[in-house]
Amino acid sequence: MTVRPTARPLPPTGVRASVAVAAVSAVNRLSRALGRGSGTVAGGRAGLALDPGLLTTLARGRRVALVSGTNGKTTTTRLLATALAGAGDASSVVTNETGSNMPAGHVAALADAPDATVAVLEVDEGYLGRLIEETHPEVVVLLNLSRDQLDRIAEVRMLVDRWRNALGRLPVAGAGSTGTLVVANADDPMVAYAAGTAPAVRWIGAGQVWHDDAVGCPACGGRITYADDSRWACDRCDFARPAVAADVVGDELVLADGTRHPIRIALPGQFNRANAAMAAIAALPLLEGVGERGADGGPATIDLVLGRLASVTEVAGRFSTISRAGHDVRLLLAKNPAGWTAIFDLLDETGDAGSPVVLSVNARIADGLDTSWLWDVPFERLAGRSVVATGDRRLDLGVRLRYAEVDHDVVDGPLAALDHALGRSDAKVPVEFLGNYTAFADLRRAR
Repeated sequence: MTVRPTARPLPPTGVRASVAVAAVSAVNRLSRALGRGSGTVAGGRAGLALDPGLLTTLARGRRVALVSGTNGKTTTTRLLATALAGAGDASSVVTNETGSNMPAGHVAALADAPDATVAVLEVDEGYLGRLIEETHPEVVVLLNLSRDQLDRIAEVRMLVDRWRNALGRLPVAGAGSTGTLVVANADDPMVAYAAGTAPAVRWIGAGQVWHDDAVGCPACGGRITYADDSRWACDRCDFARPAVAADVVGDELVLADGTRHPIRIALPGQFNRANAAMAAIAALPLLEGVGERGADGGPATIDLVLGRLASVTEVAGRFSTISRAGHDVRLLLAKNPAGWTAIFDLLDETGDAGSPVVLSVNARIADGLDTSWLWDVPFERLAGRSVVATGDRRLDLGVRLRYAEVDHDVVDGPLAALDHALGRSDAKVPVEFLGNYTAFADLRRAR
């Protein structure tokens, strides 16, 4: 039974841990000085090499929240950290805001903020079990599971089983332990099956635009059927969408008691409203644990938390707007079929149908080397738009667009592709730039 520690970070004890923490800071400073990176991973690797138990040491005494899933991790982590920092001292909350979401990145973030009492950590799907064991989280947020980086990430069902085993070992509240609360997306059958073993779950109807990785029932092998009202069920066994504590309906969060709470955030798209809802629900027990009060002196409310999220306008450059040749260029990141599908929904909701679209796809280590996922993306939805393909895998992308019957040009280089797109447009319309991880980073560096 894990007893929840007080919210007071405990300094590393022992020579080994102290030397490892010093190494984390020294190596990260050197990495930044040499221009070899942002100093968020190298130091963490050095620290773990010196002390494999360093993550547990650094997490000790803090209230920890973990955020995992295939899509939306970085945004939801940022939103949850913002909700917890609130109007207080932002330094009391540490997070791996650069997206370094494996143990080395977690160690680097925690070592860099020794006094932070709350840690909100984005976690790669494959490392969730390890993070649960080593950080003893108070809250775990589960967003979705779908295919991603096929050369590195295990097949979706294997991840589901690993999550299910890890979540089944979470502590139960009572006997001096507050337990661990799981906040899970009820609209993803894979998440629902994985979280079904957790002792305490708060189910949220956060939506799911991509169903192709959740066709077969993980419980019995039957077929999952989907209704228009977001409900789903297996046609063979009793596995079905669980009853939810809250539903995201348009731009409102509807609680089980029927109360409706507006989700007014600057980040665009229905998927970001869903991310905000998940972050807000996860924030409430953490705020209660640190004694946060509302304006009336009572407990923090869902409206208070949602109001705090309105201040977030971009996340690591995503959803931000830059200017080029008098045109606004909106920067959007998508990395797998589910993510691209959600971005296309965003374009339909907030974009100008006449806006040129630049698509940039690389296949480097951070992206995953296998680009066969391009054939699962519904690029047909871009028909009728002015489209330019760029990135290391622009030729593969061009072939996919040709089969989708999308008129397009292929241009080498992100800035050249942007300029080409602008040259095809007479009006001062905005441009949409959609890229995967390193393609997105290439444009931000080049500009």
